[in-house]
Amino acid sequence: MDHRLTDAMRDADFVLIDGIIFRTGYLRVPDEDTVADDVVLEATHGNDEIALTRDEIDDAQFLGDGVYRLKSGALLRFLSTATIH
Repeated sequence: MDHRLTDAMRDADFVLIDGIIFRTGYLRVPDEDTVADDVVLEATHGNDEIALTRDEIDDAQFLGDGVYRLKSGALLRFLSTATIH
């Protein structure tokens, strides 16, 4: 798994999938104990819900600027809320 993807997943509050922003509800950064059918992301957009498994994000292609193309062709980008001090 691409270390940039796992770094981007850490503490992400939102995920942008094909231009739609979803709020993350459950997020698990894959590790050596995660198997292909384990859910690593659950997110919502209004009444819409999405879940992605380890298999769905494995081998995601890094396109630059934090954007990844999944095997399904979907474009994915993890986002965090900015904190101003």
